[in-house]
Amino acid sequence: MAERSRQSLTLAKTEALRDKIRHHEHLYYVLDAPELEDADFDALMRDLKEIEAQHPEWVTPDSPTQRVGGKPKEGFLKVAHSRPMLSLDNVNTPEELADWDRRVRSLAGDAEIAYVTELKLDGLSLALHYTAGSSGGAVLARAITRGNGTIGEDVTSNVRTIRSVPLAISAEKLKKSRLPMPFEIRGEVVMPMAAFLKMNQEREALGQSPAANPRNAAAGTIRTVEPNIVAQRRLDFYGYFALQLTPGAEGENAFPTQLETLDALTTAGFRVNPHREAFKTLDQLRTFVARAEEQRASLGYEIDGVVIKVNSTALQKRLGFTGKAPRWAVAYKFTARGGVTRLQDIAVQVGRTGKLTPVAVLSAVAIGGITVTRATLHNADEIERLGVKIGDFVRVERGGDVIPKIVEVVEDKDHPRGHKRFHFPAHCPVCGSEIVRTEGEADYRCVNVDCPARLRESLLHFASRGVMNIDGMGEAVVVQLMEHGLVHSIADLYSLTSDKLLTLERIGQKTADALIAEIEQTKKAPLDRVLFGLGIRFVGERTAQLLADAFGAMDVLLTATIEELERVQEVGPRVAAAVHEFFAEERNRELIERLRMAGLTFTAERRKRSAKLEGLTFVLTGTLPTLTRDEAKERIEASGGRVSGSVSKKTSYVVAGEEAGSKLDKARDLKVPVIGEPELLEMLG
Repeated sequence: MAERSRQSLTLAKTEALRDKIRHHEHLYYVLDAPELEDADFDALMRDLKEIEAQHPEWVTPDSPTQRVGGKPKEGFLKVAHSRPMLSLDNVNTPEELADWDRRVRSLAGDAEIAYVTELKLDGLSLALHYTAGSSGGAVLARAITRGNGTIGEDVTSNVRTIRSVPLAISAEKLKKSRLPMPFEIRGEVVMPMAAFLKMNQEREALGQSPAANPRNAAAGTIRTVEPNIVAQRRLDFYGYFALQLTPGAEGENAFPTQLETLDALTTAGFRVNPHREAFKTLDQLRTFVARAEEQRASLGYEIDGVVIKVNSTALQKRLGFTGKAPRWAVAYKFTARGGVTRLQDIAVQVGRTGKLTPVAVLSAVAIGGITVTRATLHNADEIERLGVKIGDFVRVERGGDVIPKIVEVVEDKDHPRGHKRFHFPAHCPVCGSEIVRTEGEADYRCVNVDCPARLRESLLHFASRGVMNIDGMGEAVVVQLMEHGLVHSIADLYSLTSDKLLTLERIGQKTADALIAEIEQTKKAPLDRVLFGLGIRFVGERTAQLLADAFGAMDVLLTATIEELERVQEVGPRVAAAVHEFFAEERNRELIERLRMAGLTFTAERRKRSAKLEGLTFVLTGTLPTLTRDEAKERIEASGGRVSGSVSKKTSYVVAGEEAGSKLDKARDLKVPVIGEPELLEMLG
């Protein structure tokens, strides 16, 4: 009895700790009014994680610890909406707004008209479904993207990581809000500007191309199959609709007016945009629109207009819809933000894959409250399309894109043309290697795998699981190795010693010795792994295996002609050209020689493959009873078959195990034969 009482007391304290964390999450992520320092909040979260680790039976789906993590999904299930998520008609001028107002009043007849204005957030539309939880509250059951408006994608595991989305709503808040159970909240997922800029800084540091705007970044983040990636990026959810989900009333508005809806969402603990007002006259609407456009640059998140809705939901229902949009709402879209300035020069940046990107260097121009001095020009084809020359005056716009872009050359008596044409350099501006451009492609590239602009990504790829599998060599270690000048090439990994590693932060003797041992074991990796690790363009795991099987030795591959490469199974002209140009680069050949001296495996048995599964394509999904996916893939390919990562009409068989994901659903939709491991083993003989 005493033990049971102690457990009850501890469980009660655990729930109290969860409530405390939820309270501070709401203050920080919804109200922007934190009361705790980050370190103090992290300490509370650590305490909860420790308790739940000791008592896993106490973990609840709505616990704050369950926001982050989860296994990657294979895809997203399709889900029908309770009612269509339609887009809004747009107006762009005060005159068009007046025309819309006249149409609404004409259709409304004698009904009194009141409008509610809200900022038009530039993000991703989302529907959240809540069902009954414990103790009379509500819990998040499902999150669905807009999709085509009728059917969206289930992204619940990703949305659970967004801190401004309540995983649970207490009975007290639910009662005060008067939300009917079960219910649906519709709103917008946005990425704040600070989070967007930070994300792009991280991407550029990795040599990756920056995202164009927060809208694309938010949409791409929500649709990634890695919940951990979603958790690392700050996303916010703003609610603006509440719908009923009770049978017979699905999709019906939950409140008599839009203002009551927004107030109820605030009471329930959702983040609701504070810039909202009710008006009755057209002049008041115009004033709000003008004020919102002035505030646009200082909000901290992107908006592209103002949404105007009829306040009465009964009148909304009476006004109805056109074929694609509601008659009772409209979006007043702001004009794109732009300016005219002189193009001073064109610089060239080298990305992580070696791609050269031209960047316009501009005379400073203010656009939407931000001083712009650079704009992307994408590639040589874009420069040709614009006809731009150094010295030209150009029109620069931000529009929906935070990264400015040149939209046209301005030519008149006040803006004379420039005369200097831009030419891509013949050699990489970072490492001096010869630049290549494959016929039919827009991009120029540096193919030196040890180019400093590419090196970090090259090292991470070389060390990654499935390539050389150097456990412990993650991004933090790679960055330190480069910053301390210990590694200037992939080959330098084999010159590292424990003593050198001990100069890095957070590396002790045991860790240093283990990492050296991990690097040493890569010398036993077969030739196909070495080829895969070099990061040759278009050469993935399977192509590397085919090349190793076909040529049998690195020395033979080094001197292979394009014609000889094209004779290899599944190696077409583009792949052959990429392999040939890689080995033609002198610095890459020097790297190969250094790896040879380090003792890596440069020969392979020319395995004779069976033709049992020749011409068949397989897709693997779920967990098989005895084979790992790698083992199944290896055996299929050894028998002449091919393994693909996605299901299509050309798929021969889908091999399904336990917890099979969306690939199984797609196979059934496309009527692709589905087999299990026993049938696969029988085919393999």
